Amino acid sequence: MPAVTVEDLTVLPRLRTPGLGDISRPVWQVTTAPQGFEGEGFPVRRAFAGIDLQHLDPFIMMDQMGEVDYAPGEPKGTAWHPHRGFETVTYIIDGQFDHQDSHGGGGTITNGDTQWMTAGSGLLHIEAPPEWLVQAGGLFHGIQLWVNLPRDTKMAQPRYQDLRSGEVALTTSYDAGVLVRVIAGSVGEVHGPGSTYTPMTLVHATLEPGSRLDLPWNVDFNALVYVLAGRGRVGTDAQPIRMGQAAVMGAGDFVTLAAEERQDSNTPALEVIVVGGQPIREPLAWAGPFVMNTKAEVLQAYEDFQKGRLGQIPG
Repeated sequence: MPAVTVEDLTVLPRLRTPGLGDISRPVWQVTTAPQGFEGEGFPVRRAFAGIDLQHLDPFIMMDQMGEVDYAPGEPKGTAWHPHRGFETVTYIIDGQFDHQDSHGGGGTITNGDTQWMTAGSGLLHIEAPPEWLVQAGGLFHGIQLWVNLPRDTKMAQPRYQDLRSGEVALTTSYDAGVLVRVIAGSVGEVHGPGSTYTPMTLVHATLEPGSRLDLPWNVDFNALVYVLAGRGRVGTDAQPIRMGQAAVMGAGDFVTLAAEERQDSNTPALEVIVVGGQPIREPLAWAGPFVMNTKAEVLQAYEDFQKGRLGQIPG
Protein backbone atom coordinates (compact mmCIF):
# COMPACT_ATOMS: atom_id res chain seq x y z
CA MET A 1 0.00 0.00 0.00
CA PRO A 2 -0.62 2.36 -1.62
CA ALA A 3 -0.92 1.63 -5.34
CA VAL A 4 -0.52 5.18 -6.68
CA THR A 5 2.67 6.87 -5.53
CA VAL A 6 4.87 9.76 -6.64
CA GLU A 7 8.62 9.69 -6.02
CA ASP A 8 9.02 13.48 -5.99
CA LEU A 9 6.06 15.25 -4.37
CA THR A 10 7.56 18.66 -5.12
CA VAL A 11 6.40 18.37 -8.74
CA LEU A 12 2.73 18.29 -7.65
CA PRO A 13 0.45 21.30 -7.13
CA ARG A 14 0.37 22.31 -3.46
CA LEU A 15 -2.64 22.90 -1.27
CA ARG A 16 -3.03 26.30 0.33
CA THR A 17 -2.44 26.82 4.03
CA PRO A 18 -5.23 27.99 6.35
CA GLY A 19 -5.67 31.76 6.18
CA LEU A 20 -6.99 34.42 8.50
CA GLY A 21 -10.50 33.45 9.54
CA ASP A 22 -10.23 29.82 8.38
CA ILE A 23 -11.39 27.23 10.92
CA SER A 24 -10.01 23.72 11.32
CA ARG A 25 -12.81 21.25 11.98
CA PRO A 26 -13.16 19.80 15.49
CA VAL A 27 -13.79 16.12 16.17
CA TRP A 28 -17.35 15.25 17.16
CA GLN A 29 -16.95 11.49 17.53
CA VAL A 30 -14.38 8.70 17.13
CA THR A 31 -15.58 5.14 16.53
CA THR A 32 -13.82 1.81 16.06
CA ALA A 33 -14.95 -0.38 13.16
CA PRO A 34 -16.14 -3.89 14.03
CA GLN A 35 -14.76 -6.71 11.90
CA GLY A 36 -16.83 -9.24 10.01
CA PHE A 37 -17.27 -11.00 6.68
CA GLU A 38 -19.10 -10.03 3.50
CA GLY A 39 -20.22 -11.82 0.36
CA GLU A 40 -18.80 -15.35 0.15
CA GLY A 41 -16.60 -14.71 3.19
CA PHE A 42 -14.02 -11.98 2.58
CA PRO A 43 -13.00 -9.99 5.68
CA VAL A 44 -14.24 -6.42 6.14
CA ARG A 45 -14.21 -3.65 8.70
CA ARG A 46 -17.52 -1.74 8.92
CA ALA A 47 -15.84 1.66 8.79
CA PHE A 48 -18.81 3.83 9.81
CA ALA A 49 -20.58 1.47 12.21
CA GLY A 50 -21.78 3.33 15.30
CA ILE A 51 -22.14 6.67 13.52
CA ASP A 52 -25.65 8.14 13.33
CA LEU A 53 -26.99 8.25 9.78
CA GLN A 54 -27.71 11.97 10.11
CA HIS A 55 -23.95 12.54 10.49
CA LEU A 56 -23.18 10.20 7.56
CA ASP A 57 -25.67 11.80 5.15
CA PRO A 58 -25.27 11.61 2.11
CA PHE A 59 -23.42 8.32 2.75
CA ILE A 60 -24.92 5.05 3.91
CA MET A 61 -21.93 2.91 4.86
CA MET A 62 -18.33 2.07 3.99
CA ASP A 63 -16.43 -1.22 4.21
CA GLN A 64 -12.67 -1.61 4.35
CA MET A 65 -12.08 -4.86 2.44
CA GLY A 66 -8.95 -6.52 3.83
CA GLU A 67 -6.06 -5.77 4.08
CA VAL A 68 -5.53 -9.52 3.70
CA ASP A 69 -2.81 -11.67 2.15
CA TYR A 70 -4.72 -14.65 0.75
CA ALA A 71 -3.27 -18.12 0.48
CA PRO A 72 -3.97 -20.06 -2.76
CA GLY A 73 -7.65 -20.95 -2.96
CA GLU A 74 -8.74 -18.41 -0.34
CA PRO A 75 -9.79 -15.27 -2.35
CA LYS A 76 -13.56 -14.69 -2.33
CA GLY A 77 -16.08 -12.24 -3.75
CA THR A 78 -19.86 -11.88 -3.89
CA ALA A 79 -22.59 -13.74 -5.73
CA TRP A 80 -25.02 -11.96 -8.06
CA HIS A 81 -27.17 -9.56 -6.03
CA PRO A 82 -29.46 -6.54 -6.62
CA HIS A 83 -29.20 -2.82 -5.79
CA ARG A 84 -31.53 0.16 -6.16
CA GLY A 85 -31.54 3.80 -5.04
CA PHE A 86 -27.85 4.58 -4.47
CA GLU A 87 -24.29 4.34 -5.84
CA THR A 88 -21.48 1.94 -4.95
CA VAL A 89 -17.89 3.19 -5.11
CA THR A 90 -15.25 0.44 -5.09
CA TYR A 91 -11.64 1.62 -4.73
CA ILE A 92 -8.94 -1.05 -4.94
CA ILE A 93 -5.61 -0.17 -3.30
CA ASP A 94 -3.90 -3.55 -3.73
CA GLY A 95 -5.04 -6.65 -5.57
CA GLN A 96 -7.67 -7.13 -8.25
CA PHE A 97 -11.47 -7.37 -8.50
CA ASP A 98 -13.69 -8.20 -11.47
CA HIS A 99 -17.12 -6.60 -11.73
CA GLN A 100 -20.08 -7.29 -14.02
CA ASP A 101 -23.63 -5.94 -13.96
CA SER A 102 -26.87 -6.71 -15.76
CA HIS A 103 -26.75 -3.40 -17.69
CA GLY A 104 -23.47 -4.23 -19.42
CA GLY A 105 -21.18 -2.32 -17.08
CA GLY A 106 -18.10 -3.80 -15.54
CA GLY A 107 -14.46 -4.62 -15.92
CA THR A 108 -11.36 -5.28 -13.86
CA ILE A 109 -10.01 -2.84 -11.29
CA THR A 110 -6.60 -3.05 -9.68
CA ASN A 111 -3.97 -1.01 -7.82
CA GLY A 112 -5.60 2.41 -7.51
CA ASP A 113 -8.56 1.95 -9.89
CA THR A 114 -12.14 2.82 -8.93
CA GLN A 115 -15.48 1.44 -10.13
CA TRP A 116 -18.33 3.90 -9.66
CA MET A 117 -21.65 2.15 -10.19
CA THR A 118 -24.93 4.07 -10.09
CA ALA A 119 -27.57 1.46 -9.30
CA GLY A 120 -30.37 4.01 -9.74
CA SER A 121 -33.60 2.29 -10.79
CA GLY A 122 -32.02 -1.10 -10.20
CA LEU A 123 -29.66 -3.75 -11.49
CA LEU A 124 -27.91 -6.99 -10.60
CA HIS A 125 -24.15 -7.20 -10.20
CA ILE A 126 -21.34 -9.49 -9.10
CA GLU A 127 -17.86 -8.78 -7.70
CA ALA A 128 -15.21 -11.48 -7.62
CA PRO A 129 -11.45 -12.01 -7.70
CA PRO A 130 -10.14 -13.23 -11.07
CA GLU A 131 -9.49 -16.96 -11.39
CA TRP A 132 -5.71 -16.53 -11.40
CA LEU A 133 -5.87 -14.74 -8.03
CA VAL A 134 -8.07 -17.48 -6.57
CA GLN A 135 -5.50 -20.06 -7.65
CA ALA A 136 -2.36 -18.14 -6.68
CA GLY A 137 -3.51 -16.10 -3.69
CA GLY A 138 -2.08 -12.67 -2.96
CA LEU A 139 -2.66 -9.30 -1.35
CA PHE A 140 -6.13 -7.73 -1.43
CA HIS A 141 -7.13 -4.36 0.00
CA GLY A 142 -9.77 -1.76 -0.87
CA ILE A 143 -12.89 0.07 0.21
CA GLN A 144 -16.50 0.13 -0.88
CA LEU A 145 -18.54 3.25 -0.15
CA TRP A 146 -22.33 3.53 -0.54
CA VAL A 147 -23.50 6.99 -1.64
CA ASN A 148 -27.19 7.83 -1.31
CA LEU A 149 -29.13 9.36 -4.19
CA PRO A 150 -31.64 12.21 -3.78
CA ARG A 151 -35.30 11.33 -4.23
CA ASP A 152 -35.46 12.78 -7.76
CA THR A 153 -32.53 10.64 -9.00
CA LYS A 154 -33.15 7.36 -7.15
CA MET A 155 -34.77 5.89 -10.26
CA ALA A 156 -32.17 7.26 -12.67
CA GLN A 157 -30.86 5.04 -15.45
CA PRO A 158 -28.06 2.83 -14.11
CA ARG A 159 -24.57 3.83 -15.22
CA TYR A 160 -20.98 2.79 -14.67
CA GLN A 161 -17.75 4.78 -14.43
CA ASP A 162 -14.40 3.08 -14.82
CA LEU A 163 -11.83 5.39 -13.19
CA ARG A 164 -8.28 4.26 -13.88
CA SER A 165 -5.52 4.99 -11.38
CA GLY A 166 -3.79 7.27 -13.89
CA GLU A 167 -6.86 9.53 -13.97
CA VAL A 168 -6.84 10.25 -10.23
CA ALA A 169 -5.88 13.86 -9.50
CA LEU A 170 -2.76 14.23 -7.33
CA THR A 171 -1.78 17.07 -5.06
CA THR A 172 0.37 17.59 -1.98
CA SER A 173 0.45 19.54 1.26
CA TYR A 174 1.93 23.05 1.36
CA ASP A 175 5.32 21.60 2.43
CA ALA A 176 5.21 18.72 -0.11
CA GLY A 177 5.15 16.15 2.70
CA VAL A 178 1.81 14.41 2.05
CA LEU A 179 0.46 12.72 -1.08
CA VAL A 180 -3.25 13.42 -1.64
CA ARG A 181 -5.23 11.47 -4.24
CA VAL A 182 -8.52 13.11 -5.25
CA ILE A 183 -10.88 10.47 -6.65
CA ALA A 184 -14.01 12.61 -6.81
CA GLY A 185 -14.96 16.19 -6.06
CA SER A 186 -12.55 19.03 -5.39
CA VAL A 187 -9.83 19.84 -2.89
CA GLY A 188 -8.85 23.47 -3.34
CA GLU A 189 -8.23 23.87 -7.08
CA VAL A 190 -7.67 20.14 -7.69
CA HIS A 191 -10.58 18.19 -9.19
CA GLY A 192 -11.02 14.40 -9.21
CA PRO A 193 -12.36 12.43 -12.20
CA GLY A 194 -15.49 10.93 -10.58
CA SER A 195 -18.87 12.27 -11.71
CA THR A 196 -21.42 12.32 -8.89
CA TYR A 197 -25.16 12.94 -8.60
CA THR A 198 -24.67 14.00 -4.99
CA PRO A 199 -22.07 16.79 -4.51
CA MET A 200 -19.19 15.16 -2.63
CA THR A 201 -15.43 14.70 -2.32
CA LEU A 202 -13.47 11.46 -1.87
CA VAL A 203 -9.75 11.55 -1.01
CA HIS A 204 -7.04 9.01 -0.12
CA ALA A 205 -4.02 10.59 1.60
CA THR A 206 -0.66 9.18 2.70
CA LEU A 207 1.08 11.00 5.57
CA GLU A 208 4.67 10.03 6.25
CA PRO A 209 5.74 9.88 9.94
CA GLY A 210 5.71 13.35 11.50
CA SER A 211 3.96 15.01 8.55
CA ARG A 212 0.86 17.23 8.72
CA LEU A 213 -2.00 17.83 6.33
CA ASP A 214 -4.34 20.83 6.32
CA LEU A 215 -6.93 19.69 3.78
CA PRO A 216 -9.23 22.44 2.39
CA TRP A 217 -12.83 21.25 2.67
CA ASN A 218 -16.12 22.57 1.34
CA VAL A 219 -17.88 24.28 4.25
CA ASP A 220 -21.25 22.94 3.05
CA PHE A 221 -20.05 19.32 3.21
CA ASN A 222 -19.83 17.02 6.18
CA ALA A 223 -16.43 15.36 6.71
CA LEU A 224 -15.49 11.84 7.82
CA VAL A 225 -11.95 10.54 8.30
CA TYR A 226 -11.21 6.81 8.29
CA VAL A 227 -7.77 5.33 9.02
CA LEU A 228 -6.76 2.49 6.70
CA ALA A 229 -3.36 2.05 8.35
CA GLY A 230 -1.04 3.72 10.84
CA ARG A 231 -1.50 6.10 13.76
CA GLY A 232 -2.01 9.83 13.93
CA ARG A 233 -4.05 12.73 15.23
CA VAL A 234 -7.02 14.59 13.81
CA GLY A 235 -8.88 17.85 14.34
CA THR A 236 -8.30 21.05 16.27
CA ASP A 237 -7.69 19.13 19.51
CA ALA A 238 -5.30 16.58 17.93
CA GLN A 239 -7.52 13.64 18.82
CA PRO A 240 -5.57 10.33 18.64
CA ILE A 241 -6.75 8.02 15.87
CA ARG A 242 -5.48 4.69 14.56
CA MET A 243 -6.12 1.95 12.02
CA GLY A 244 -9.77 0.92 11.90
CA GLN A 245 -11.09 4.09 13.50
CA ALA A 246 -13.32 6.81 12.02
CA ALA A 247 -13.67 10.44 13.07
CA VAL A 248 -16.81 12.51 12.51
CA MET A 249 -15.74 16.11 12.01
CA GLY A 250 -17.60 19.27 12.91
CA ALA A 251 -17.95 22.44 10.83
CA GLY A 252 -15.03 24.36 9.36
CA ASP A 253 -12.87 25.16 6.34
CA PHE A 254 -10.10 22.57 6.81
CA VAL A 255 -9.61 18.99 7.97
CA THR A 256 -6.33 18.78 9.90
CA LEU A 257 -4.40 15.51 10.18
CA ALA A 258 -0.97 14.63 11.54
CA ALA A 259 0.96 11.34 11.46
CA GLU A 260 2.74 10.14 14.59
CA GLU A 261 6.53 10.37 14.47
CA ARG A 262 6.82 6.64 15.12
CA GLN A 263 4.74 4.11 13.21
CA ASP A 264 4.59 0.33 13.41
CA SER A 265 6.96 -1.51 11.08
CA ASN A 266 4.10 -3.11 9.13
CA THR A 267 2.34 0.24 8.63
CA PRO A 268 5.10 2.77 7.89
CA ALA A 269 2.73 5.68 7.09
CA LEU A 270 -0.67 7.04 8.10
CA GLU A 271 -3.15 6.11 5.35
CA VAL A 272 -6.55 7.81 5.50
CA ILE A 273 -9.76 8.10 3.52
CA VAL A 274 -11.44 11.51 3.84
CA VAL A 275 -14.96 11.72 2.47
CA GLY A 276 -17.72 14.30 2.68
CA GLY A 277 -20.72 15.55 0.81
CA GLN A 278 -23.77 17.77 0.71
CA PRO A 279 -26.36 16.27 3.08
CA ILE A 280 -29.54 15.23 1.28
CA ARG A 281 -31.79 15.56 4.35
CA GLU A 282 -34.58 13.34 3.05
CA PRO A 283 -36.36 10.41 4.71
CA LEU A 284 -34.36 7.19 4.49
CA ALA A 285 -35.65 3.63 4.25
CA TRP A 286 -32.79 1.14 4.00
CA ALA A 287 -33.15 -2.63 3.92
CA GLY A 288 -30.38 -4.89 2.63
CA PRO A 289 -29.43 -3.93 -0.94
CA PHE A 290 -32.10 -1.22 -1.35
CA VAL A 291 -31.86 2.39 -0.16
CA MET A 292 -35.12 4.29 -0.70
CA ASN A 293 -37.20 7.03 0.94
CA THR A 294 -40.13 4.95 2.21
CA LYS A 295 -40.83 1.40 3.41
CA ALA A 296 -43.31 0.99 0.54
CA GLU A 297 -40.57 1.79 -1.97
CA VAL A 298 -38.28 -0.80 -0.38
CA LEU A 299 -41.02 -3.44 -0.52
CA GLN A 300 -41.59 -2.53 -4.17
CA ALA A 301 -37.88 -2.98 -4.86
CA TYR A 302 -37.97 -6.48 -3.34
CA GLU A 303 -41.03 -7.34 -5.45
CA ASP A 304 -39.39 -5.99 -8.60
CA PHE A 305 -36.27 -8.06 -7.88
CA GLN A 306 -38.26 -11.23 -7.26
CA LYS A 307 -40.17 -10.73 -10.52
CA GLY A 308 -37.02 -10.13 -12.54
CA ARG A 309 -37.60 -6.44 -13.22
CA LEU A 310 -34.11 -5.39 -12.03
CA GLY A 311 -32.45 -7.31 -14.84
CA GLN A 312 -31.29 -10.79 -15.67
CA ILE A 313 -27.97 -12.51 -15.00
CA PRO A 314 -26.08 -12.43 -18.33
CA GLY A 315 -25.57 -15.79 -19.96
